Amino acid sequence: MHDTAGRLLRLLSLLQSRPTWAGHELAARLGVTLRTVRRDVDRLRRIGYPVEATPGPDGGYRLGPGGALPPLLLDDDEAVAVAVGLRAATSGSVIGIEDAAVAALRKLEQVLPARLRPRVVALSSVTVSLAGRAGDAVDGDVLVTIAQACQGSERLRFAYRDRAERASERTVEPYRLVSTGRRWYLVARDVRRAAWRTFRVDRMRAVTATGHRFVLDDPPDAAALVAEGLSIAPYRHRARLLLRAPAGDVASRVPPTVAMVEAVDERSCVLETGADQLDWILAHVLMLGVDFEVLEPAALQERARVLAARLAGAVGTPAGPAPSPAAAARARAARSAG
Repeated sequence: MHDTAGRLLRLLSLLQSRPTWAGHELAARLGVTLRTVRRDVDRLRRIGYPVEATPGPDGGYRLGPGGALPPLLLDDDEAVAVAVGLRAATSGSVIGIEDAAVAALRKLEQVLPARLRPRVVALSSVTVSLAGRAGDAVDGDVLVTIAQACQGSERLRFAYRDRAERASERTVEPYRLVSTGRRWYLVARDVRRAAWRTFRVDRMRAVTATGHRFVLDDPPDAAALVAEGLSIAPYRHRARLLLRAPAGDVASRVPPTVAMVEAVDERSCVLETGADQLDWILAHVLMLGVDFEVLEPAALQERARVLAARLAGAVGTPAGPAPSPAAAARARAARSAG
């Protein structure tokens, strides 16, 4: 009886780990025959687990939706990840899930094996949350409404207030939710403007699903659209610079909310960013510590020449005209040869 109970728990764990299992795969994992697998599946069904079976050579077993949540069987790493995630949710950016997260965390901690508790306690005891402004938090029910509309291709209607505090009524065809950690953004096609837009969810009010279905044609890269809206669009100046460094290295040091990075080849990339002052752009790129060339705008090229002359004067070097990129490359090659 003990062996049967343990095997049933193992079978339930396997069914929870992926959508579908072939019968022979389950038999191999459990070390039993196909007949025993079928009997164990029947036992799970009798105690309330909705295990569904698909006949045929490509068939198998899967755990279907039920009227109640079955006990989750988690391995060590999964249990720790859930505990840490629930603790983070108690002080996160979504309103309305704090109490549920606390209750779920309390239940999990009651059954957490003793060997895992030090790992959870260590992470929790030394971690503090730097919460954003209260106005940045979003309602959990609003997120669910938006997510369901995205999944079901259903239009949304809502009141919106933009960064300039202009109020408007919007009807959109929602595509994706994008989280930057502190804030949530909806990427959607604005029906009236016939254009793709990003909307801060905390600025959306009276969000309602209209029941009108739609089909999206050629949707954009949602994450890239939000990144562009955060790193470039809000600012007075937009700049493009060629950096003599691999795109992966630069992207690992520059958040997508600050700049967009596109590879040119294995050793160089183009960085697009924005700022209200040109000097901020130059200062940020200089701090990366790589060679670069200003592609546009012309005003940034001129500002770089002015600052280069000022820096040259600071060390007593006569200021002359800035060398061309080709001349600079030749000079670097000469220094390397020497």
